[in-house]
Amino acid sequence: MDEIDNKIIAELRRDARMSYSALAATTGLSRVTVRARVECLVSSGAILGFTLILKEDMRHSPIRGHTLLAIEGAGTDRIKRILAGMPAVQAIHATNGKWDLIVETGTETVEELDSVLGQIRRIQGVSSSETNLLLATQMTVTK
Repeated sequence: MDEIDNKIIAELRRDARMSYSALAATTGLSRVTVRARVECLVSSGAILGFTLILKEDMRHSPIRGHTLLAIEGAGTDRIKRILAGMPAVQAIHATNGKWDLIVETGTETVEELDSVLGQIRRIQGVSSSETNLLLATQMTVTK
């Protein structure tokens, strides 16, 4: 991947529906060249796909947050399996530093989120947690 591929990807992250003509205008390349580059990025696996995010999707879990978890001992895989079975858990990320996992949650109400956080904190092996609520989302990148 070169600088032009990175620019194409940045534009598609902003608007995955951007036409090849519009991409050509922003990159200074021809429409045919932009199309070939996008197809190459897709076939190489650099771009895994394009997605659609509906307003309805956000309505189902308007209270969203990231919960950082510290885990004692070697129970990470077990804890990830438990978390994956919780309906409010949307994603689980391994990380480094003070925290071991970052858990993305989404619920209908703050009270429901509080209940979910209580369930997470009671999982054996979770030694501490910190939750940050997402107040607004400017850009969403999904697979």
